[in-house]
Amino acid sequence: MSKFDKIEELQRLIKEDSSNFQARRQLAVLLMDCGFNEEALGHLLYLSKNFEYDEGIFYNLGIVYEKMKKFNKAKEAYLKSIELDPESLDSIYNLGLVYTELKEYDYAVECFNKILKDDSEDSNTYFNLGLVYFKKKNYLAAMENFQKTIDINDEDLYAHFYIGNIFKELGDLDSAREKFNKVLELSPDYSWAYFNLAVIDYEEGDVSSAVYNLQKTIELNPLDTEAYKILAKILIANGETSGACEVIQNALSRCEESGDLYYVAARVFKSAGDMESAQNYYNEALKNFKTLTVPASVVKKELSNLR
Repeated sequence: MSKFDKIEELQRLIKEDSSNFQARRQLAVLLMDCGFNEEALGHLLYLSKNFEYDEGIFYNLGIVYEKMKKFNKAKEAYLKSIELDPESLDSIYNLGLVYTELKEYDYAVECFNKILKDDSEDSNTYFNLGLVYFKKKNYLAAMENFQKTIDINDEDLYAHFYIGNIFKELGDLDSAREKFNKVLELSPDYSWAYFNLAVIDYEEGDVSSAVYNLQKTIELNPLDTEAYKILAKILIANGETSGACEVIQNALSRCEESGDLYYVAARVFKSAGDMESAQNYYNEALKNFKTLTVPASVVKKELSNLR
């Protein structure tokens, strides 16, 4: 029986007997697994009113709220689950994830440390602890926990990736490159590794390698606006104006509108000598001022200088 057939069967049983709580519980979990979060939430709220001492119901409520990105509601549900069962490690772990989303990092650390007291070989918990410290910019603690993740599971590409970012942040570009190449060994299609390699190449003056890695980034993720912008700037600096125009036109056709993207387009076409297109893109940049990180006064001045 398929999941959808099972959903229909459980819905029928509940319609026949609304007090069939076992069927309702099964239905809620199945709906949640299939992505019907609103429907699952309705059933779980109904159950929580009838079984207010059942930690499992509040645990599942937390999961649904997480899926719906209602993180404060998820926090409340997990806290209730833990109140009912202080040893509920699943609830404690998920609460740590929610605290991370809410940027309540010290509470997240407490949750993950509780998990590690129970299981000191849980690589996922070490990774999430590392992520919390990374967000706090405590790179030494982040590195320590990402390294523990790798010691347990060397194929955790995200731990390697974050270590690479820490090395890059600290200026150790050789070690960063080594880590990003390790990520590509594990996952050859991971576009962010190519992007970071491109940034390192550009900082070290290896323009041809930077261009290659940016092109790979765009090939794997055609919506990476930053890759288009940096590639266009590199091509302009090298005098390859026609290539830069082509790159930025591809970005404009594929990516979401943004003031920054239009601003880069204006500068690219200005460098190519196409003042009419440059003027149009400067105006579009000003129209999209909410996504423009360059001061509008700068854009207006550059636009004025075209005339």
